[in-house]
Amino acid sequence: MSARDEILGRIRTALADRPSPEAVPRAYRAAGSMPADMEQFVDRLVDYRATVHRCAADAEAVAAAVAEILGGRGFASVVVPDGFPQAWLPQSVEAVREPVTNAQLDEVGAVLTTCAVAVAETGTIVLDAGPGQGPRALTLVPDYHLVVVRADQVRAIVPDAVAALTPERPLTWISGPSATSDIELRRVEGVHGPRTLDVLIAAAAADTLTDEART
Repeated sequence: MSARDEILGRIRTALADRPSPEAVPRAYRAAGSMPADMEQFVDRLVDYRATVHRCAADAEAVAAAVAEILGGRGFASVVVPDGFPQAWLPQSVEAVREPVTNAQLDEVGAVLTTCAVAVAETGTIVLDAGPGQGPRALTLVPDYHLVVVRADQVRAIVPDAVAALTPERPLTWISGPSATSDIELRRVEGVHGPRTLDVLIAAAAADTLTDEART
């Protein structure tokens, strides 16, 4: 008998006269159990100190919004991963293409990506290194990240997002700008990723909120 067997045997003996515990309810919410709430998604993003912008879903509107956002942040160039829609890129911004080194990422300081899915309930954006998202370093090294989220990519709850993802892919789950409160409960931003996160939601007219942008 091993020490493990002896310990477990003693536990079984000690619990022999105890009543069996009641069954734990497992009525978890499943994928597809509720529709996505765009209002909730925006509220969660704002809670995480991300800046939210909205535009129409057509390419011209997305490109114009990207130009305005990056111009407002003072970026004349931005790192753009392979597969990012060319029609979404404004002519006023220089696109720095892959491959790029960490030194280049740090020098440019800004990255523009798409995403795989997003979660309304948690305000989370998920990247899976697919087209327009690039390797993980692209969204960890630069101090600024602008991500374009199509309204049809927003799922209601985490199980919906998991069901839409391929688990074998390298997944990065983003809930607001990088921050930590580990040291003396003081919030420090930009520790393990971008200090500033802008989210551009591209939506059809029927999905657009009453306000065009919220911060």
